[in-house]
Amino acid sequence: MKTSLQTAAISRRALALAGLIALAPTHAQAAEAANDANVITVTAQRRSENLQNVPLSVAVLRSDDLTGPRAGGGDSLLSLSGKVPSLYVESTTGRIFPRFYIRGLGNVDFYLGASQPVSIIQDDVVLEHVVLKSNPAYDVAQVEVLRGPQGSLFGRNTTAGIIKFDNAKPTKDWTSHIDASWGSYNTQSVEAALSGPIAKDGTVTFRLSSLYQHRDNWVTNTYTGVSADGTVGGGKTLGRFTENDTRFQLQFDPSSDTSINLTTNYRAYQGTSTLFYRGSLAKGSNKTVAGWNQKQVAYDEAQNNPQNYSTYGQTLRVRHDYGNVTLTSITSYQGADGWSRGDTDGGAAVNFPFNGAANGYGQSQGRLRGLDQWTQEVRLASKDNARFKWQVGGIYFDARDDTEFDQRGYFLTTAAYNPNNWVLLHNINTSWGVFGQASYKLDDRLTVTGGIRVTNDTKKTALLKTANTAAGVSTYTGRTYVRLADTQPSWDLSLLYKASADVNLYARVARGFRGPTIQGRSAVFNSDFTTANSETNTSWEAGIKTTGLGGALHFNLTGFYYTVNNIQLNGNDSNGNGVLFNANKAVGYGGEADLSLKAGNLTLSSGLSLLHTEIKDSNVYAQTCGLNGVQVCTVYNTGGFTKGTGTGTSYFVPINGNPLPNAPTYNLNLSARYDVPLGNGAKLYAAGDWNIQGKTSFVLYRSAEFTANGNNELGARIGYATPHYEIAAFARNLLNKHNLIGVIENYMAGVYNEPRIFGVALSLR
Repeated sequence: MKTSLQTAAISRRALALAGLIALAPTHAQAAEAANDANVITVTAQRRSENLQNVPLSVAVLRSDDLTGPRAGGGDSLLSLSGKVPSLYVESTTGRIFPRFYIRGLGNVDFYLGASQPVSIIQDDVVLEHVVLKSNPAYDVAQVEVLRGPQGSLFGRNTTAGIIKFDNAKPTKDWTSHIDASWGSYNTQSVEAALSGPIAKDGTVTFRLSSLYQHRDNWVTNTYTGVSADGTVGGGKTLGRFTENDTRFQLQFDPSSDTSINLTTNYRAYQGTSTLFYRGSLAKGSNKTVAGWNQKQVAYDEAQNNPQNYSTYGQTLRVRHDYGNVTLTSITSYQGADGWSRGDTDGGAAVNFPFNGAANGYGQSQGRLRGLDQWTQEVRLASKDNARFKWQVGGIYFDARDDTEFDQRGYFLTTAAYNPNNWVLLHNINTSWGVFGQASYKLDDRLTVTGGIRVTNDTKKTALLKTANTAAGVSTYTGRTYVRLADTQPSWDLSLLYKASADVNLYARVARGFRGPTIQGRSAVFNSDFTTANSETNTSWEAGIKTTGLGGALHFNLTGFYYTVNNIQLNGNDSNGNGVLFNANKAVGYGGEADLSLKAGNLTLSSGLSLLHTEIKDSNVYAQTCGLNGVQVCTVYNTGGFTKGTGTGTSYFVPINGNPLPNAPTYNLNLSARYDVPLGNGAKLYAAGDWNIQGKTSFVLYRSAEFTANGNNELGARIGYATPHYEIAAFARNLLNKHNLIGVIENYMAGVYNEPRIFGVALSLR
């Protein structure tokens, strides 16, 4: 395996090559030109279909929708938050651990082995581990967000839905592009791609895609005192990142019946983990304290929060048409390794004394020593245009990793140094599933579709090393091996009614399955593993899909109601350790509306989601914001209990009736572009995008501080474009909003969105 520096050099050479070729004239892509520009084609049911004929709630993003955030250095995955109704994305572990929520369902756990109810699918390959899920989206053809359970065709851990990335594919004509930008804090972003034939007859083609992103340190560590681990502040030492990504595809089309695609991908990332701002929240509100400055922290430990990760993989996709049926085989290997370290209390202990002594030291490091994920899927499908359509298949999944957690004592340079203050876990997750789906046109107006899947999910965790004393004595009394397994059905049934040429009505009921989960990280604190049993989600939805103005207008509206039984939740125990548990159930209901319009020189898209979620269990409690035996925040829940006494007191409150965390009550997104033609294909344009987010709780209990209400962010872009190049000026977070997007409760620490960025961009085609 190449080193990160070698890979970065290769990536830059690939970018330079693509950039040079992008200066030459390109040929039109005949296949794309043949498509009706007003028809939105999706593969939500693993077939190419008109979005309006798909009986489920799907939102679609094009490559251009990611251009604006990427130009400002934005993480392409975190930037999806708010761009799609009912989709929310956040992270408290930097760019290597995004957490996804659809219709309020997600997982706040920051454990490296955590599962999520939102599955990420890239070119038909499931990316299960949280680090693999962080692979940036670049040179994509389309992003589809499927809302609601997708267990029949996509398997377990899709109780909330999936996000499906379809990358741009090799072309038989020479094509190329490069999108480059520069902005505040030396923010740089370059996406480039080169595609064309290797064989003159077009039977062998390729595509080389690359992404480079960088930002300098822009946050100053103001702490200059004594550090127990040698951390040095006093300068701009945090906020940086450097992203290098390369993907190479080789396409073989020996005949019109056979298609073979071999893809190799590599990512090298270095940066700074998420910044926690200790004491930034004023008690009694979610506002920041007077004098708070996003560009300053005071960290006394963790060497200024470095992180370094790489991911890599190969995928072989084979498709053969036998005439009446088509066989598809997808074989994939994906791997990852790296580490992330952080000052977990978010501030210097001397700045927060308790009884006259420095208080609140804390740091930790998670290290993924190695991850190997293998998947094999086979599908057999009938013709797409048949009156009776069907597909059957099976998948096998195998993922194994060695994960290390290092705690504070391991890093100290003082007499408290403990070389044994770390644990090593070996995790194995295997799964198999068999599935089938059929669709039948009862008449010219009514189509019924149904699918079923049976899935087995097995997880094993072994504790290979315990966190011992400095003298090497083990004090761990918990389990050193845990195995969980479950086999469950998942299914869906839908009706699509064609009311007219421009109006479709649909109804759908579906059941999804999320496998059992093991939380092993607590062993670093000498606490036993915690586990959660499987959860299931039964969802009902109905909607209307309409087109107008000759296909230039699309308006889709969906209403939904779901019940998650045995829902998996995350909290803390009386020692402050993260724990897993099952609550009886949670319910959610709401609606989604998607609108897109192309009228003359105006292009407009908008989305709105409304959501209500509620935990239903009178016997579950959550630990609140306790520090040194005191509740440091304002808790609205009553009727709880305490554990311990004095500075060891922990406070627990019932959460029955509370909303799920990270489930905005509403989300509104707007984007618009207006072109002014200048002749010969040239034009001036102005574009903008705006997202507004409703009330969102970040924790299981109700509080004044740990909520957001009215978060909003505005982006703008003006430019000049011709068929072959474009130059523009842009702004991200134009209004310089400091939106609260996460919290560390006991330290009253906030996590905030990215700073305002101004910049310029150049695109060549």
